[in-house]
Amino acid sequence: MKEILQDFSRIPERIAGLGELAYNLWWSWHPGAWQLFQQIDRTAWRESGNNPVRMLTEVPQVYLERAAGNAEYLRRYDIVMNRFHQYMTSKTSWFTEHYQERKPLTIAFFSPEYGLHHSLPFYAGGLGILAGDLLKESSDLGVPMVAVGFMYAEGYLHQHLDANGWQKNITELLNRATAPVVRVLDDNGEQLVVQIPYMDPPIYVAIWKVQVGRIPLYLMDTGIPMNEPSVRGISHRLYLKDQEQRLRQGIVLGIGGRKVLATLGIKYSAIHLNEGHSAFALLERVREKVERGLPFEQALRQVQETSIFTTHTPVPAAHDIHPHWLMEKYFGDYYRYLGLDWEGFLNLGACTMEHGDGFDVTAMAMRLTRFHNAVSRRHGEVARRMWQALWPALLEDEIPIDHITNGVHLGTWLNDRMASLFSRYIDQIAPNWHQIHDDPAVWEVVVEIPDQELWETHRSLKMDLFNRIRERKRRSWMEHRDEPHNLIAAGLLLDPNVLTIGFARRLCDYKRADLIFHDLDRLERIVTDRWRPVQIIFAGKAHPADELGKQILQRIYQYAQRPEFAGRIAFVEDYGEQLAHCLVQGVDVWLNNPIPQMEASGTSGMKAGMNGVLNLSILDGWWVEGYNGRNGWAFEGSPSAWERDAEDAAAIYSLLEREVIPLYYATGLDGIPHGWVRMMKESIKSIAPRYSARRMVKEYIAKYYPSVRMYAGRHIEEGFVEEAEEAVPS
Repeated sequence: MKEILQDFSRIPERIAGLGELAYNLWWSWHPGAWQLFQQIDRTAWRESGNNPVRMLTEVPQVYLERAAGNAEYLRRYDIVMNRFHQYMTSKTSWFTEHYQERKPLTIAFFSPEYGLHHSLPFYAGGLGILAGDLLKESSDLGVPMVAVGFMYAEGYLHQHLDANGWQKNITELLNRATAPVVRVLDDNGEQLVVQIPYMDPPIYVAIWKVQVGRIPLYLMDTGIPMNEPSVRGISHRLYLKDQEQRLRQGIVLGIGGRKVLATLGIKYSAIHLNEGHSAFALLERVREKVERGLPFEQALRQVQETSIFTTHTPVPAAHDIHPHWLMEKYFGDYYRYLGLDWEGFLNLGACTMEHGDGFDVTAMAMRLTRFHNAVSRRHGEVARRMWQALWPALLEDEIPIDHITNGVHLGTWLNDRMASLFSRYIDQIAPNWHQIHDDPAVWEVVVEIPDQELWETHRSLKMDLFNRIRERKRRSWMEHRDEPHNLIAAGLLLDPNVLTIGFARRLCDYKRADLIFHDLDRLERIVTDRWRPVQIIFAGKAHPADELGKQILQRIYQYAQRPEFAGRIAFVEDYGEQLAHCLVQGVDVWLNNPIPQMEASGTSGMKAGMNGVLNLSILDGWWVEGYNGRNGWAFEGSPSAWERDAEDAAAIYSLLEREVIPLYYATGLDGIPHGWVRMMKESIKSIAPRYSARRMVKEYIAKYYPSVRMYAGRHIEEGFVEEAEEAVPS
């Protein structure tokens, strides 16, 4: 299959490789690469939203010609392009060095969302960012992988707050002509269109591709004229409210994604599902094997042994449970091709949730896979309790749900100025530290960085954050003409010399974004202290259908408008990947206080910690493992549901008053808080290696990927399965 790229014939031949580079997101996690675009013209780079495809389309040609005639620019261009081509064409990698196999292992990774870069708004939150980081790290390690997802025309949502702090959902159609995504073409030069098997009315998907380093990500688009109007909206946006459309999304992602890979001729030996939204891919694998002549039980066993399922949430409402009548509407004929009767089919998704009734897609995913994992040690404990009914004969600690704690992609989330500072000291003992950054020994050198250098680097990132907030609000004010008090609530009075706490995540009830406002008088005393003030920056979006989340947001925004808080509380609207970078790198403290055992992992604190930002978090999710008593602060969380909010808020206030604030303002004669910087160093060296995506992906490889490869290989030799699966034509 071929792909069609933007016509960049206007780029001078000497730097024509910029067009190729712009369509591979490798540039997004290599500062030298994105700086090639920025150095052509900083204003054009900023106005493009840091999107090189758009920039190369819009920038005046004279700027390109100027760069092509600049000797210093050409020297940097040649170095970067050489690195890029070596990266893409090298036959050796960490994976090939450590897993020399008779035949290559290829993993098909399915996810409903991918957070790769803000120019591709195909994500709503942590699940998508995790998927994006996993692809980037798999590319860096050379893991043979192909990924499948949706081309969301509207992405998630843009957010604007009105004068009362009520969230207004703003949709903005993706301009695909200026995004780093390409059409996949068929043999006739037309965009490839694939029909989803066994669906009536027919559903067709057009195929797009995003190149993530070495990893291809194929995206399906139902918004094409071939589909009936009701079908076109399936891939319109993430997490549709309508239950039937949600079921259709699952069918297209799972069954359709399986068919797309077969149509493209892409073979793989195992499948990895990122949450249950794509679980119907497992059903399709079983159906294909049954159609080849295998009995259902044998087909099921082969699918189970070559499938991995990662569950990301302990929140029951996040798991799709469809009524039986709706399942019959879409699977009333399909189930026969599995060799099952209707009751046997429904049993695959028999609901185990308390008060649940219907076809549980996550339960089906658990039943159709052998390898299951939660995303932190604590989440593993919760998940085993949550899904124990699937294995009634086993004790809780025998339930086959392991855990692999999430990690974040260092190249994406570690600020390049911090990375340069680390390099000046780590290079002396480990020049290849970027390749071995999951080795904790490498990071011990961080303690040798002079306090002044680390503090000044952090201060510069803090200034970047405040400048970004002001610029974002200036642009928003030009468009919406907000009242002056709204400008204050948006953070225009923030002071870089004040201890700054950050809280940014999806706004829903269990994350308790407004917990710190439980005792307003005590909070007011803390933030307005004359000698040791504190300021708090909030950000996050509520799901369009989550009225409670919108109310929480509104309360925070209205608190920020109150004069008694003296402009020390701010809410920054339209939180996304770009703002997230600034926040996790620029605040002093990262606050997290969900209801205990409701946080599966949480990765924003990892991003903050590796940049020297100190975590203040309830002991839940990853922080149970990450906290060591010297790299931040922790509190247990009240065991009483009735007193939980009051007691947990009091714990936060006490930590701030007794430990956090005094330490931050305990500066030496040189103006540097050396005790604070010591904790920053501990945060960096304890979090950066252990909570990197490199460690995470290596764990998936060690625990699961070779296991499924060995199983597939054994059955290849026995003649039961093909070397790599290929769909039976429907």
